[in-house]
Amino acid sequence: MSILGLKKKQPKTFKVKVITMDAEMEFSCEVKWKGKDLFDLVCRTVGLRETWFFGLRYTVKDTYAWLKPEKRVLDQEVPKDSPITFHFLAKFFPEKVEEELVQEITQHLFFLQVKKQILDEEIFCSPEASVLLASYAVQAKYGDYDPNFHKPGFLAQDELLPKRVLMQYQMTADMWEEKITAWYAEHRGIARDEAEMEYLKIAQDLEMYGVSYFAITQNKRDTDLLLGVDAQGLHIYSPSSKLNPNRSFPWSDIRNISYSEKEFTIKPLDKKKDVFKFYSSQLRVNKLILQLCIGNHDLFMRRRKVDSIEVQQMKAQAKEEKARKKMERQILAREKQMREEAERAKEEMERRLFQLQDEARLANEALLRSEETADLLAEKAQIAEEEAKLLAHKAAEAEQERQRLEVTAMKTKEEKRLMEQKMREAEQLAVKLVEQSERRLKEADHLKQDLTEAKDAERRAKQKLLEITKTTYPLNSTADFGYESASSRLDFKDSDMKRLSMEIERERLEYMEKSKNLQDQLKELKSEIESLKLEEQQQQAGLYSLLHHECTFLHTDFLCLVLQRNSAYMSQMAFFEEV
Repeated sequence: MSILGLKKKQPKTFKVKVITMDAEMEFSCEVKWKGKDLFDLVCRTVGLRETWFFGLRYTVKDTYAWLKPEKRVLDQEVPKDSPITFHFLAKFFPEKVEEELVQEITQHLFFLQVKKQILDEEIFCSPEASVLLASYAVQAKYGDYDPNFHKPGFLAQDELLPKRVLMQYQMTADMWEEKITAWYAEHRGIARDEAEMEYLKIAQDLEMYGVSYFAITQNKRDTDLLLGVDAQGLHIYSPSSKLNPNRSFPWSDIRNISYSEKEFTIKPLDKKKDVFKFYSSQLRVNKLILQLCIGNHDLFMRRRKVDSIEVQQMKAQAKEEKARKKMERQILAREKQMREEAERAKEEMERRLFQLQDEARLANEALLRSEETADLLAEKAQIAEEEAKLLAHKAAEAEQERQRLEVTAMKTKEEKRLMEQKMREAEQLAVKLVEQSERRLKEADHLKQDLTEAKDAERRAKQKLLEITKTTYPLNSTADFGYESASSRLDFKDSDMKRLSMEIERERLEYMEKSKNLQDQLKELKSEIESLKLEEQQQQAGLYSLLHHECTFLHTDFLCLVLQRNSAYMSQMAFFEEV
């Protein structure tokens, strides 16, 4: 086996990872590729045509360097890692972003890089400007502010302000968000590229925008200074302040810049002015300073010349693209406005529909209630009509009752009058009966007296008869005659007694019959009083009770009187019967 066969085979490609501001890409590169080949591949992949602002940066020990386009990639001091990492960044910055940045992708990459530098505090920004820049960053990311969608706390995960600004004030995240949202709400209608351009227009006025700082010394006294390189020229700063330069050398005033090892020489265009020299201790830094000076000076001179055909085409295309996008945005804005108006009209119609539905529902409910009310009113009307009929019937009944009561009252008065008349007749009859009873008693007393006299006469006659009988027997004829006379007298007395007894019996029977008739009349009167009392008990309770009481009292007194007279008469009759 030959020595060449034992030799390790060299790879033909190598891996590269390129990190942009918003993406990471990996490429497989040929060993012979120069820096320009890799840079062009990245630009084509990104779609970037304004390539003169950008470069591929890599880290070398404690500093950084830019990939040189004319040398092979692997021949430069790139890291030996696999893949080799490069950062695709803006190497040079424009003087006026609005005029020089043509492509939208170029604006976007500058916006992301400047935003990161501000948040990392590589570019100093005041709190007020930080809040304003943050509001444009939010507009670029979220579009127009919508309070219905962008609720409080929607910026909690976004890094929008430098830590120095957050620490400078004792404010909560919600308070910062409120301030940013207040500005953000005013940017309504601004597109993403416009918001990013507004961000860059504000950022380009910051003192540290686009400036690359390097530590230098002046002369041999080793005075520490800072060199700043930007699109305007070279600036000398004191280490304590990167904002205000102590001395500036615009590109238009510089005739030549040269360096020999560690010494830099700036020759002004005016030969009468002194040459400015400074020293840098690191060779890599010196090369980097020289690259930045040459590149910025070339761009400075290029801006003051007529644009190349390529740039003119780019600007024309960009202008057309902007006009087209503007037209599209206007159409989109109109469509959005029309859609919003349609949505508002739809919402209004839906709201009106809901309102009409609510009104219809309420109307239906009202109709149902009115129907129920109508049914209820009809029912009430029917009930009222029935009640009216009932009341009319009751009124008629009441009228009839009133008439009946009037008639009854009249009847009652008439009956009362008749009853009083009957009572008076009964009283008169009772008086008559009492008088008859008294007369009969007197007659009975006379009869009793006559009877007593008759008994006395009979006893005397019997006594005389006995005396005659005992005294003279011979006088029989005379005695017989006297005896016959006495017998005839006795017979006469016996006939009178019988007659008297018959008359007394007849009168007693008549009296009993009259007494019975009187009792029947009294009972009939009592029954009539009771019936009247039952009929008119509610209307004439007091009158009937009083009348009943009087009738009962009269009846009782009358019965007592009649019974007393009757008992007396019966005792007399019994006496006569006994006699």
